[in-house]
Amino acid sequence: MYFNFEFILIATFATVFAGISKGGFGSGAAFASAAILATIIEPGSAIGIMLPLLILMDFGSLKPYWRKWLSRESWILVVGSIPGVILGALLYSNVSADFFRFLIGIICLAFVFWQALQTWTTIQKPIRPLSDFFGIFLGCFAGFTSFISHAGGPPAAIYLLSKKPTKTEYQATTVIVFWAVNLAKAVPYTFLGLFTLETLFLDLILSPFALLGVWIGVKAHFIISERLFFSFTYILLTLTGARLIWVALV
Repeated sequence: MYFNFEFILIATFATVFAGISKGGFGSGAAFASAAILATIIEPGSAIGIMLPLLILMDFGSLKPYWRKWLSRESWILVVGSIPGVILGALLYSNVSADFFRFLIGIICLAFVFWQALQTWTTIQKPIRPLSDFFGIFLGCFAGFTSFISHAGGPPAAIYLLSKKPTKTEYQATTVIVFWAVNLAKAVPYTFLGLFTLETLFLDLILSPFALLGVWIGVKAHFIISERLFFSFTYILLTLTGARLIWVALV
């Protein structure tokens, strides 16, 4: 099913792109990889293929950012994510593939809209640090969207950015948080049958590209403009999201 030139080419691009986001740009755009794959295969297969690769990327990103994260905020987001992961698992068992395509498409477009809103409202009152309660709530939301499409970055970003972290503190916190969240997701993914021998063999083939992407991302974190990286990401996610919604509705 997966071993043809077109799929391998697209999967390789998606994997490297996710690794770059994971390694250098806060993990927020890494979910584009699953969305891209979901345009050509079943959404469940797409998220199942990507999760082991994302976990590998998390491990590859830990060393350069070790202990540079915000400890309290990390714990709050991780604890909050657990009920969100459980809710995502319950939903997955009761809806169709087209529903997931539509939902992932909406998440893609919502991500782009949220980022654009951040740009349009740069001249505003300083954001007050959000409370622990909101951190737990946003952690739950992050766990749910992460389970559905590996898109936990935006909800987590809202909470983290209110704490005014440095660029590296923000990056390090997203690394440790989603390392924990992705490990938690692996349990229900296994019971839901999202991992198969075929997808795991494909992960083995793609794993060097995952680590390559992380390496590029770590280097790019200190060199490439975030504006340039995310401008490309927004275009990619807009096209991908629109395509998923179209396929789901037609």
